[in-house]
Amino acid sequence: MRGKWYVGLNASRAIFKMAVEPTQEICPEFVAVIGPFRTKRGAQFMATYGANNPHCQTVADAERIAKKYQGEK
Repeated sequence: MRGKWYVGLNASRAIFKMAVEPTQEICPEFVAVIGPFRTKRGAQFMATYGANNPHCQTVADAERIAKKYQGEK
């Protein structure tokens, strides 16, 4: 399935992949959606570490930081 990665916000954060841009009609379970992300790695980083993080405020920030720290765990 070709598509882009998104982070859906509700009580928690969930990553998902869609071929079309998510709307309220398509994804009513989410209050808001962040994305699109180029990589799953960037979406996972935003979902995990993006909340209240001043260094990770945009999709580009999440992609850049996730790429930098991909080998460190």
